[in-house]
Amino acid sequence: MILPDYEIVCLARRGLVNPYDPALVNPASLDVRLGENLLIEDKQTAELQPFSIAGFTQEAPFMLQPREFVLAETLERFAFPNSTAGQLALKSSRAREGIEHLMAGYIDPGFEGRLTLELVNARVLHPVPIWPGMRIGQIVFHKMAFPNKDYSQTGRYQGDQKVQASKG
Repeated sequence: MILPDYEIVCLARRGLVNPYDPALVNPASLDVRLGENLLIEDKQTAELQPFSIAGFTQEAPFMLQPREFVLAETLERFAFPNSTAGQLALKSSRAREGIEHLMAGYIDPGFEGRLTLELVNARVLHPVPIWPGMRIGQIVFHKMAFPNKDYSQTGRYQGDQKVQASKG
């Protein structure tokens, strides 16, 4: 079952998301915003390198170059109850601007931490702007019928408080 807005609000008030902003609640989802930290490619190494976009704004954004890939974090931190899973989808406005999310958006019950987003500028000729606090995605919440295991028992990214590269 997909949770409606009033159930999302109840979960949020019980600690699902921090910070919680009621303006981010949609009829069947919760918007998430872009955080300040990225991992970006560097010609010197295959390892993605930390990069802060903390000083960038909507008026003076970071420009994601054509075909550029970054890992980004959500501004929000989550503490999913064992009875609830989530699915992250890119905001349609971001997709229409040329940003893609690489579909690694499933959130297991019991997950705690910030979400890491896999973003690409799909445009070939022009950069797209990004900045901390922009609405980047939305989470649809699913009620679990009979949860058995949760992410705290099975997940490698449990408790991540900033953007994370692959742990294999």
